[in-house]
Amino acid sequence: MAKNLLIVESPAKAKTINKYLGKDFQVLASYGHVRDLKPKEGAVDTEHGFAMAYEVIERNEKHVDAIAKAAKLADDIYLATDLDREGEAISWHISEILNERGLTKGKQLHRVVFSEITPKAIKAAVAAPRQLSHDLVDAQQARRALDYLVGFNLSPVLWRKVQRGLSAGRVQSPALRMIVEREEEIEAFKAREYWTIEAQLRHAEGDFTARLSRLNGKKFEQFDLTSEADALAARDALKQAARGRLTVSEVSSKERKRRPAAPFTTSTLQQEAARKLGFTTSRTMKVAQGLYEGVALGSEGNVGLITYMRTDSTMLGDDAVAELRQLIARDFGGQALPDAPQVYKTKSKNAQEAHEAIRPTSAMHTPKSVASFLNDDQRKLYELIWKRTVACQMIHATLNTVTAEFAVRGVAGGDAAFRASGTTVVDPGFLAVYEEGRDQKGAEDEDEGRRLPRLAVDEQVPLHDIAADQHFTEPPPRYSEASLVKTLEEYGIGRPSTYASIIQVLQNREYVFLDSRRFKPTDVGRAVSKFLTQHFTRYVDYDFTAKLEDELDAISRGEEAWVPLMQRFWQPFKQQVEEKTESVDRSEATGARELGTDPKTGKPVSVRLGRFGPYAAIGTKDDEDKPQFASLRPGQSMHTITLAEALELFKLPRKLGSAPNGEEVSVAIGRFGPFVKQGGTYASLKPEDDPYTIELPRALQIVQEKLEMLANRLILDFGNGVQVLNGRYGAYITDGEKNARIPKEQEPKELTEAQCLELLAAAPVRKGRFGKKTAARKTAVKKAAPAKKAAVKKAAVKKTAAKKATAKKTAAKKTATKKAAARKPATGKAGV
Repeated sequence: MAKNLLIVESPAKAKTINKYLGKDFQVLASYGHVRDLKPKEGAVDTEHGFAMAYEVIERNEKHVDAIAKAAKLADDIYLATDLDREGEAISWHISEILNERGLTKGKQLHRVVFSEITPKAIKAAVAAPRQLSHDLVDAQQARRALDYLVGFNLSPVLWRKVQRGLSAGRVQSPALRMIVEREEEIEAFKAREYWTIEAQLRHAEGDFTARLSRLNGKKFEQFDLTSEADALAARDALKQAARGRLTVSEVSSKERKRRPAAPFTTSTLQQEAARKLGFTTSRTMKVAQGLYEGVALGSEGNVGLITYMRTDSTMLGDDAVAELRQLIARDFGGQALPDAPQVYKTKSKNAQEAHEAIRPTSAMHTPKSVASFLNDDQRKLYELIWKRTVACQMIHATLNTVTAEFAVRGVAGGDAAFRASGTTVVDPGFLAVYEEGRDQKGAEDEDEGRRLPRLAVDEQVPLHDIAADQHFTEPPPRYSEASLVKTLEEYGIGRPSTYASIIQVLQNREYVFLDSRRFKPTDVGRAVSKFLTQHFTRYVDYDFTAKLEDELDAISRGEEAWVPLMQRFWQPFKQQVEEKTESVDRSEATGARELGTDPKTGKPVSVRLGRFGPYAAIGTKDDEDKPQFASLRPGQSMHTITLAEALELFKLPRKLGSAPNGEEVSVAIGRFGPFVKQGGTYASLKPEDDPYTIELPRALQIVQEKLEMLANRLILDFGNGVQVLNGRYGAYITDGEKNARIPKEQEPKELTEAQCLELLAAAPVRKGRFGKKTAARKTAVKKAAPAKKAAVKKAAVKKTAAKKATAKKTAAKKTATKKAAARKPATGKAGV
């Protein structure tokens, strides 16, 4: 039996490390977090030093038991979970579980950390273990407690005031606010017209264009020409003065150097993978995790290809830099190497988590040499990381920008000028390997790669034409995943390990969705954000959230204690929750809007958020007549819908005419979506059909298809309620209450009544609204007779449970007091 037990987080990592440590070590995986807060109120005891009640996560119980079993037999236990706060917390939880089970007596517990899974790094880490960092653990405990308190106290307020089933989070709420505020900016944006004027020039070395840079004796600004008439007048005057040629008045040349981008941090990797590969943040992290934990490279076996992927450091280790310089000299020549290694300053204030940047564990594992062992996603991401890392240690790129001015004299109103620029690469340097992507391109980017012909002062260049082009200013773009991560990082909201989960939570809760790879808030998301921004302003404030992150970082560095931070946060937060629960009106919270008056009835038309989403209403609940309701159409928003658009919604049901047999045909929207009705036949519209525009012929076609489907539905009918039917997923047996599958080898048409009854008897009770209620009712009737006996039994159980609970509570209290005396309370896992 192995003398040493080493615990990591994932089985893939365990497999890779196992072969490095030999037979003296057994390597087991915790499969992520092993404990979490109990999912009930009071799991964080705000009255007693924010003591936290944990339980083993159900899905990981078997893994915890396996670790405990191995720990019992081991001499030494090495906790080798990830090197950030999250990993430190997992190690602490494992140590607590082992302590509670009495499995650490007489054993050494070691904490080992490594940023890459290579034989050298693993052996060095095991040879130089440390103690658990209670500062990191406390920072994690504070984060988990804050997230729990916000979620458990703010979410019920949203349920009551906005919509059931909603939730709020400490970090994702400010992120949601960003997306919503950008949407409001876009909606409030008023486009402005402007015109540009461009000269099209002919030259023996190649045609080129020059933009108007001076007009009427002064610099030409964006809004100097704002109408077609003014633009065409200016163009004609310039044409007349130029007389078919422009004269070069000045030529200037400027050489500049461009440094390579720093090696990847978590956020820059997520941004670049989104820009260049179209990866979501969660996809990037999942692929990076696989590359870090190890990939089978043929005879080499499992190899960790990149360093730890959750980091905000741009530092590279000396060994890594030396290897990179060796590879650059070998593959790109000595001229591609700078005199000294390139050093990049880390922006992160938190030195505790400043490890290495994300880099290949060995630059000699070139993308080409490992490509055949990687899947498509792994290959793309590894190549991105490898190229960025190699480029960061290469010489700068040298660029030369040539600018030519063309003066135009004799223009009414003052002199004018055109300007043309072109940038060429003198020495590509790092650009031979990699160029960083950008979210938005500027004028400088447009000049790059465009060459100007050789021009001399006083040279006259033939003018082909002068064009005037109309433009309109554009609203700010919606956030992409890359730009949202960049903005969150700039504001100091969240940390490397949380960006992907912030975005995932917003999408999972349907607060936002991606439209052309840009985030757009849903009406529910806007209602939540508006409510929180108006009534819990402090807690969605960017500066407040960033300051809280900084304080958590300070705890991780041992500069602050976590309980005082919790106290400062909790008291005002609790008070505000209590106050707003009572004072806020629901219609205001949901962002209800009155659009105007219905011309037919004179009643108000409004839009509001209901239990099943946004809807329009004519009239109010106080009217004598019942109000009319209509759901908004897909793509419509209660924040932008107009009165005319809302009134269109009430045109359903629409009468389309009559079928050949005289039955009336109409279209409407029901609980399960839009449908056509002909007599007693109902048929759902297809996704491409619009209930507001569908015509009679198409409606009749849909009904006919439904009738044909119904005609072909019945395969067998035994006359006693038992039928064999054709269903959406193939043939099946039903008796109206239960459905039964037909064995694959059985021909449906050849089934006998006896076979059908046998299959129905073996089939489970049909689930769903009616099946469940029937089953429940039957059980209730069956148990009604011995009610007295049951009551006595219930009382006895209750009494025993109460006794147990009291004993448990007392024991827990004693344990908590003991622990509190031993040391300050410790930690949990991160929330979003």
